Amino acid sequence: MFNFGKKDTGPEKAPARSFAERLRAGLGKTRQALFGDIRNLLGSGGSLAEVMDELETHLITTDAGIEATMEIMQELQKNCRDESQLFEQLRQILTDRLAPHQKPLDIDSLPSPTVILVIGVNGAGKTTTIGKLAHRYQNEGHKVMLAAGDTFRAAAVEQLQTWGDRNNVPVIAQSSGADSASVIYDALEAARARGIDVLIADTAGRLHNQSHLMNELAKIKRVLGKLDSKSPHETLLVLDAGTGQNAVSQTSQFHDAIGITGLALTKLDGTAKGGVLFALARQFDLPVRFIGVGEQLDDLRDFNASEFVSALLDIQHNTD
Repeated sequence: MFNFGKKDTGPEKAPARSFAERLRAGLGKTRQALFGDIRNLLGSGGSLAEVMDELETHLITTDAGIEATMEIMQELQKNCRDESQLFEQLRQILTDRLAPHQKPLDIDSLPSPTVILVIGVNGAGKTTTIGKLAHRYQNEGHKVMLAAGDTFRAAAVEQLQTWGDRNNVPVIAQSSGADSASVIYDALEAARARGIDVLIADTAGRLHNQSHLMNELAKIKRVLGKLDSKSPHETLLVLDAGTGQNAVSQTSQFHDAIGITGLALTKLDGTAKGGVLFALARQFDLPVRFIGVGEQLDDLRDFNASEFVSALLDIQHNTD
């Protein structure tokens, strides 16, 4: 094909997708597990009772949990009298269950420097979450510092320093094997001295049933309290959505050990187990601060219940 009067600039780039579009795409596996053959069943003359039975089974397979599933189905059976009402009633019920947990982390309302202690098991995405948060808060105009509190793995310190370099954010670190509480304490002192607004502290990934490592988290909290009785101001548990019901047991153990103030659910784009969010909402009175649906820096966003459910049900949502 010939271009006359127009310079050939190569293939046109696809327009950037909004977060709502990325969220809808990211929840595709969970949506398929939840509704894969239900829409077909509705279209082929299946009875409402058959559809309800299938939906109940599918909710369980997405790791929504037995208790949450039973409660959702009871509400749906009570309020839905007709097939045409199914998705609207389901949208309302699911949104109502998640809405009380939609509580973004408001840095501006917290003391400065605000200390965010990031905890979780190995592989949940803690360090990546920290990097994305550093990018976010810096873009909002805050002075950010990172603390390399995962001293068990040299690679963890290097990874955090890479994120620091990428965002032009200082990182306080010590040698591998150093006392984690000491590193984070020193970081808080440095943050105060340098007028830092937000200090984000990494911690060693640990299994939730390793009591000695869980005790270390309690020690970090005690040591920080010597400088600031309210520190850490946020204890953020990072959960890999792909672990399904294990995320529930992790939350229970970490909450008992240190007291969680917020959740970040990552890797929703790689799993069919996104329904675990309903299990977490049922069992814990905890804010869901962030959800992650990709590797881009802006793929970690404040949790919005209506937006999440709309993406899950593949319904257009107006907010980006």
